Amino acid sequence: MKVTFFGATKTVTGSNFLVEGAGKKFLIDCGLYQGLDKEEIKNAEPFPYDINEIDFMLLTHAHIDHSGRIPKLYKEGYRNKIYATNATCDLCAIMLPDSGHIQETETEWKNRKRIRRGEELLVPIYDAETAARSLELFKGVPYDQIIELDDDIHVRFNDAGHMLGSSIIEVWIKENGVNKKIVFTGDLGNNDIPLLSEPTMIEDADFLVMESTYGNRLHMRNDNKAKLFIDIVTDTLRQGGTVVIPSFAVGRTQEILYELNKIKESDADTPEFEKKYEVLMNTPVYVDSPLAISATEVFRENMDLFDEETQELIRRGDNPLEFPGLRFTQTVDESRELNESNESSIIISASGMCEVGRIKHHLKHNIWSPKNTILFVGYQAPGTLGRKIVDGAKTIKIFGEEIAVNARIEYIEGYSGHADQEGLLNFIYSFIKKPDHIFLVHGEEEGQKVLKDKIIETTNLPVTIPSYGETYDLSEKVKISGAIRHENIKEYRKLEIIDRMETLKEELIDMENIVKEDILANSVNDDEINKLNERIKALERQIVEIVENK
Repeated sequence: MKVTFFGATKTVTGSNFLVEGAGKKFLIDCGLYQGLDKEEIKNAEPFPYDINEIDFMLLTHAHIDHSGRIPKLYKEGYRNKIYATNATCDLCAIMLPDSGHIQETETEWKNRKRIRRGEELLVPIYDAETAARSLELFKGVPYDQIIELDDDIHVRFNDAGHMLGSSIIEVWIKENGVNKKIVFTGDLGNNDIPLLSEPTMIEDADFLVMESTYGNRLHMRNDNKAKLFIDIVTDTLRQGGTVVIPSFAVGRTQEILYELNKIKESDADTPEFEKKYEVLMNTPVYVDSPLAISATEVFRENMDLFDEETQELIRRGDNPLEFPGLRFTQTVDESRELNESNESSIIISASGMCEVGRIKHHLKHNIWSPKNTILFVGYQAPGTLGRKIVDGAKTIKIFGEEIAVNARIEYIEGYSGHADQEGLLNFIYSFIKKPDHIFLVHGEEEGQKVLKDKIIETTNLPVTIPSYGETYDLSEKVKISGAIRHENIKEYRKLEIIDRMETLKEELIDMENIVKEDILANSVNDDEINKLNERIKALERQIVEIVENK
């Protein structure tokens, strides 16, 4: 048995693993890279394996960083089955065409510039129609049932507690009369996630491929984050401001609705809470994302997957995704009206990392005002607009316009859908028969190293952090048996240029802030200003020369 890591290696997106065993080849996930330009460029590259040799795919869950290149596979001729839970199939039915629409829109925007420059037009990675057609490959399976895919390959999908339908996948492969079991966690859930059950604990495994998003961090506990949430929201509303919550359309939006429902249904137990409760009760809550609205319907249709606490609410007749003041905005005109109103409100809008969608319009109209709050409730990948805001950017650029960040910026990490370091360690500790070897994926390298050391320290189990394209032979002792790397000089230089441009962009922002501070503070004389002006002009000429002669 072999496994090759073609994504989510020392990064948090692009999940894609190739497994070879019992004469078959199959994929675990096939996700889009998101965030940094040098990562996203991989989305358009050819797949590093022959898709005609892939016998089937197992999909852990519907998030685009795990499912988003499935339509690309379909576009290039893949026609075999994709196995996923029923809820994952339902969610992919809305998320993949939406992703295709985004690919079309972004390509169209880039092509407008290319037309003006007389350049060859780009083609989207895939379009909405191709994404919709790829859904014919999906086959829904239930949780907790061992499924025979071949005489020598069996799988079981277990609840990962990360999002609706998310799975930890157990794979049994029999070779030469010997059975080996490899477990893929997908994304492991945080035990405090509203609506969802806790991740399933697995009894045994020979090999474990585990996510490590929060490998070096601990989350805020549930009670604290709920208190912080209502404090932030009511503080903003009392001063006439608006709370904008960039939220992942699938999962995080529904969890925030659940949290608001709990608050609005609660009994005020102190005078101070009662005041906050009254403020919240009189405030409209808008879900401004067509995808989030469709996803909320999928959640309503799959309430049997909710945790026991939520099931009890449902039995009492309380729909956890509905409450007074909740409004859904479907059309662009309805969305636009939110930013033309002077009314204080809570606006929940996608995308969660602020890269695409209606959230960018809400940021443009709200982030400049100190009376408003931008409240982040999910992980922000490096290179995304959301990460820049969370990291303290003083200005951001939206639709070509430079906008000052004057709003209150808050990040409640406890709402993350990912297990923290403690949750990841507990997942390993729960094995009755511990894995012979652990592979850490889906994490930033710094956090992965911390988690690796912690696992070795507490369990003495061998741990590997694989790099892109590395193949590991799992037949006997784990060893690297091959590697595909980006060693092509042309490819390396392309990525190097993108990396240098990202660094230069950050340095220009730093330079701008320093120069502005010096000039406004009158700390430079006329001669220094003239010299500085000439150096900036020279830099400007160099940039123009690069653009015109590239």
